[in-house]
Amino acid sequence: MPDFDEIMKMAANAQAELQKAQDTLETIEVEGQSGGGLVKIRATAKGRILGVEVDESLLSPSEKDMIEDLIAAAINDARAKADSASAEEMQKMSSTLPLPPGFKLPF
Repeated sequence: MPDFDEIMKMAANAQAELQKAQDTLETIEVEGQSGGGLVKIRATAKGRILGVEVDESLLSPSEKDMIEDLIAAAINDARAKADSASAEEMQKMSSTLPLPPGFKLPF
């Protein structure tokens, strides 16, 4: 079993790797869609919305309710993809750390 100093070094390394992974999430982009691509939302893997694209065919006052629903659906799709990308990135990060058995991330 590692001594206390080794455990502290491993924890510091894990924290540095976790911060690096968190920073990487801001650079990963995902795109959520709804309505067969009529509404698209670009977001980071951390969930920050970067852009919204609405097909011109939806831009009429009679389509207001549908547009609102499609935007919400596209945001939810982007959020789900961001969560998936985030989980994948964190899995990559944690698989490279020499953690003792039973040691879980995040702390």
